[in-house]
Amino acid sequence: MRFSEAMQTVTRHGDHWQATVSEDWLQGRSAFGGLQAALALRAMREQVPADMPLRSLQVTFIAPVPAGRVTILSQRLREGRSAIQVEASLCDGAQTLCRLLGVFGSARPSALHIQPVQAPVASATVQEVAYVEGRLPAFTQHFRARWLRGDLPFGGGHQRDSVLQLSLRDEGPVDETHVLAYADFIPPIALSMFAVPTPGSSLTWMLELLRDRYNDLGLDDWRVDAELIAARDGYTNQSVMLWGPRGEPVALSRQSMVVFG
Repeated sequence: MRFSEAMQTVTRHGDHWQATVSEDWLQGRSAFGGLQAALALRAMREQVPADMPLRSLQVTFIAPVPAGRVTILSQRLREGRSAIQVEASLCDGAQTLCRLLGVFGSARPSALHIQPVQAPVASATVQEVAYVEGRLPAFTQHFRARWLRGDLPFGGGHQRDSVLQLSLRDEGPVDETHVLAYADFIPPIALSMFAVPTPGSSLTWMLELLRDRYNDLGLDDWRVDAELIAARDGYTNQSVMLWGPRGEPVALSRQSMVVFG
């Protein structure tokens, strides 16, 4: 199931939504975090005007989201003059699996306009990471990834930063849900410091979006600049700067993760 097809499974049923997670979008026992957030965002989007951009999103991963049907609950929390706060939850019966809080905001008049500038990375012919069933998480088959800098997971490396070139195997226009998929693709950099496969997962995720629209961006050759900020007691903190295909600043991301090693 392509990403765009997964988004189309989100349907409203009275006071809730339902969506389908297919096996090919799993990351171990749970759905890929970027997909979880994107499914919830589809429901949240129905709570606000279509032309009001998503400005920030907070995500807490509580329990695994297995393949199959998942229920989405969503409601407005507060509406101000220019911003609306919306929450959503992915649920399995009475169990909350993932909780999200989004802030949607209209543009305001301002004298400030400051944008990050993409730093160059040494050009080199880098081989695409080939998907091998059973060795890589299932969801990675939907992406084409090249490590331009940094170490691959379980390579026993020491670098604290990574730069990836990333494409999504899909068709159609880009929207805010794609941003979530690109921003969450990179695994914990800490895993590249282990020489053997070691489990890891995300606890919380904060995303700040830097654009109002995305349909002028293609699906190929996005860039992910990631840095391991800290690691201690089995917990790691990682930041990401996400760039569009032509070096456009798209989003800032920060995740708190756990590693079991």
